[in-house]
Amino acid sequence: MGFSTGFARGDGRWAVQPSFEGRHVVVTGGAGALGSAVVAKLLGLGAICHVPLLEPEAPAKHPGLDDPRCRFQPKVDLTDEASVRAFYNEVGKRADGAQSRLWASVHCAGGFAMSPALDTSLSEFDHQLRLNLHSAFLCSREAARLVIRAGGGGRIVNVAARPALFAELGKGMAGYTVAKAGVAAMTQALGAEWAEHDLWVNAVVPSIMDTPSNRKAMPEADHDAWAGVEDVAETIVFLASPWNRATRSGLVPVYGRS
Repeated sequence: MGFSTGFARGDGRWAVQPSFEGRHVVVTGGAGALGSAVVAKLLGLGAICHVPLLEPEAPAKHPGLDDPRCRFQPKVDLTDEASVRAFYNEVGKRADGAQSRLWASVHCAGGFAMSPALDTSLSEFDHQLRLNLHSAFLCSREAARLVIRAGGGGRIVNVAARPALFAELGKGMAGYTVAKAGVAAMTQALGAEWAEHDLWVNAVVPSIMDTPSNRKAMPEADHDAWAGVEDVAETIVFLASPWNRATRSGLVPVYGRS
């Protein structure tokens, strides 16, 4: 394991391409727009990807569908403690060798809802916490148990959101804003708590990402100003890589020009 030299892309944006050769990486939300882009990049760099799915089977179109290094695990509820523990225990069984232990866990899973506070029930508010904050905490904790037990360090990358840093941007989506603010604070706290184990915990902080669903919801917006999922995925992959030797507890903006 190590680095392969050379430009990763034709535009030379990587001076050195980090290698994930043989490294096991969990990607939650790995069937979504951002998660699929992360999985594709990791597979291209030699990683073995573990993708939990709430659904009973993998999507018909996915960059890792025909790649034996992409291991889908159906019927995993990331808001359920027992389900998350069982999933990571299975990853640990597959990754228990000295050269194939869990290296990183990337948490793209979550949910979004617009809802004025006066129209938001407690159950709806709590649902946002479960989808975004609870899932990130459970996955971070179980990943950390595997990494710390094996020794040698590792990486965790969460996904926050711009309103987490500027709460006034969360007008009309208080539940989502509070949940993502929790993800941001948790990331910084866990980054400090696990630093002694060389387990770096960071989060990317997107604004609006350029996805088909966002374009459909906001057809009049300046889509070119939005950050592309490929670009956000590239930042995630760096933070999750062995090339990231110092950054921890970081909340890394990925806004594009928006």
